[in-house]
Amino acid sequence: MNEPLIILEDLAIGYEGRAVLSGISLSITRASFTAILGANGSGKTTLLKTVLGLLLPVSGRIKTASSDAPLVFGYVPQAARLDPVYPLTAREVAQMGAYGRIGPGRLVPPAEGEFARECLRAAGAEGFAGRRFAELSGGQKQRVLIARALTVRPDVLVLDEPTAGVDHTAAHAVMEFVSRLRRERALTVVLVTHDFAAARRHADDVLWLHAGKVLQGPAYELLAPERMTAILDEGID
Repeated sequence: MNEPLIILEDLAIGYEGRAVLSGISLSITRASFTAILGANGSGKTTLLKTVLGLLLPVSGRIKTASSDAPLVFGYVPQAARLDPVYPLTAREVAQMGAYGRIGPGRLVPPAEGEFARECLRAAGAEGFAGRRFAELSGGQKQRVLIARALTVRPDVLVLDEPTAGVDHTAAHAVMEFVSRLRRERALTVVLVTHDFAAARRHADDVLWLHAGKVLQGPAYELLAPERMTAILDEGID
């Protein structure tokens, strides 16, 4: 549980060689649930994309405990960003997670199709697998996207604002499901969110991007009301 899985060493992140955050040294442990918090423009998405390998670090490096092969990430973006791109059924969206193994445009082998069904079942989405993705509710879409990420067979499940635009009941159900999935499958979960209450309820560890720096600590400690007040009112201590 305490084994470092992803290690950031004196990392600077940004775009076109210009750093928006620097001096980031921290680790994410295996099978942990880490929440990344911060205001709009604080660098959450930049940090996420750098960890995913979608952006190169400006300086520093990222190491992983997996020396034999790169870590596999299952990425769950905000559902609203996918609506125009996926005029497909929920089942077809979930099966896209297997394309890294079988190649896009090829027929999905029966074994991969069955695994996608298992992932839909695990995500509580099997009952609407035949419906068009664009016609689903916000909570249903998020469950399908989680199923797609599971079909990748990830080492790390990464969720970018998974409850944005979702009603409170559905948001609660999605977060409870992610927590249960993490426990049952010993997944490493990284969650980007604005929801401090959800982070306090579900996360073990918190990365809080604030005032140009990254604070890391246990959720119960960093999100304690008195600590949050001190950080917001007086700056980072």
